Amino acid sequence: MPYVGRAGCHGGATRFPRRPVVADVRDHGAVADGTTDCAPAINRALAAAGRAGGGTVLVPPGTYRIDDVIRVAHDNVVLRGAGSTRTKLYATRNLTELIGVYGSRYGGDKSSWSWAGGLVWLAPEARWNSLVTAIRARDWPFEGWTGNRRDEWRTLTTVRPAPRGSWTVTVADATRLRPGRLVLLRLADDPGHTLLEHMAGDGPGPEAYHWDDKTKLTSYVPYEWPVRIARVRGRKVTLERPLPLDVRPEWDPRLTTHVRELTGAGVEGLTLEAVETPQSPHLLDKGHNGIVLQCAYDCWVDDVVVRHVDNGFGLVAASACTVRRTRVAGRGSHHPYFCREGSHDNLIEDFTIERRTTPAPSNTQLHGINVEGLSSYNVWSRGDMRMGTFDSHRGMPFANVRTDITVDNNGRHGGDATAGPLFGARFTHWNIRVTNERAGLMKIDGLAPYSATVGINTVREFDQVDVPDFTGDLRSRLELYGTTDAVRPRNLYEAQKALRIK
Repeated sequence: MPYVGRAGCHGGATRFPRRPVVADVRDHGAVADGTTDCAPAINRALAAAGRAGGGTVLVPPGTYRIDDVIRVAHDNVVLRGAGSTRTKLYATRNLTELIGVYGSRYGGDKSSWSWAGGLVWLAPEARWNSLVTAIRARDWPFEGWTGNRRDEWRTLTTVRPAPRGSWTVTVADATRLRPGRLVLLRLADDPGHTLLEHMAGDGPGPEAYHWDDKTKLTSYVPYEWPVRIARVRGRKVTLERPLPLDVRPEWDPRLTTHVRELTGAGVEGLTLEAVETPQSPHLLDKGHNGIVLQCAYDCWVDDVVVRHVDNGFGLVAASACTVRRTRVAGRGSHHPYFCREGSHDNLIEDFTIERRTTPAPSNTQLHGINVEGLSSYNVWSRGDMRMGTFDSHRGMPFANVRTDITVDNNGRHGGDATAGPLFGARFTHWNIRVTNERAGLMKIDGLAPYSATVGINTVREFDQVDVPDFTGDLRSRLELYGTTDAVRPRNLYEAQKALRIK
């Protein structure tokens, strides 16, 4: 089982920072009449808060029509409504209309709005500007921590070998490191793909796997893990989280810079409702999307409902963020929650996916809680999934935890074959209650290497039956199968967090 006791904003803090109120959207021209376009006023208020060095922007009770993207683009800026039952943003347009066609870097007619972008978008201003410029030029904007060409970084220092789980590493030169600084641990794969094998648990199965033709998967490396420095003593550097993987010399380990992150920002206490349109065919979403955090660190979403969206809440190259007390409702979604492009150490807790209010159109897909693209050490906790599934969307995510969740398992997973395995090592499903007894991606001891399935009721296969990607003994564990009453602790994340605090 992975250690996830520090997942989430500020290590899983129960309270988010309370920023002083610096703006009211009504003072910038917003009118809660449901017909006036308030997006310019809200964005002016957010920009003013950014210029002031941060603070809270209030959106009082009422319905505010928005005809554009709401952008939280500055550190320590919080967009706060009066509560998800009292403040509503009514979105009339989609991202295709507002920004343009966002095609796939892999060709075809796929829309990248099927897995990216939000009508409320938390991302640093420079990242937002480069994304929009690239999309409008019909270019592919890389969405991660190191820019459009993955070359917007420089080495701060190289790192000596260390085992997974270490909190302290030895570096060659600590002169550019300081406590509180956010750095990237960057690990490059070698020609034998031993880094990918390590993510899969090492051993005969991963060694025998054919990696070279998994071109989408190999495009995700180098592996980039953002982390803050806690302490520097000589050449000994202590991190705020333990190493997610071994650090070996053959992977050219180094601490590097990255694109400017967004930090300390949040969205609270509101409903985002898109104009109700039929759900689009699979991978042709127009971008009636909810809230996305991108290149964000120590940011949060709290007490937010999204309704009638293509995709609900997204984490795109986001790390150490918390999405709490959220709900996806309305006509049905492609991805109610998605986690991709190397997102790590995030916490999604107290979440609900409601049943769709209209029947699913033909040729649409429902995935549920998605994770892909080498994303690792993310937690989904205390969930009520009235539809969907545990969508491991290939791209070999690893060391993620789903715990204390009730699910009516009626969705399907996805993922391109060139994205490689469904699972890397150390996935954990802990106390999972499957109301319709469908097995798919719930009981994973026959699929995920070095995984643990602990406390799950009896489940049965249905029409989407997967086979393991790796041959031989998966070294997985299945405990307390057929019951959830006996599992202790009830919630693995909360238990690890309590031990960390103790």
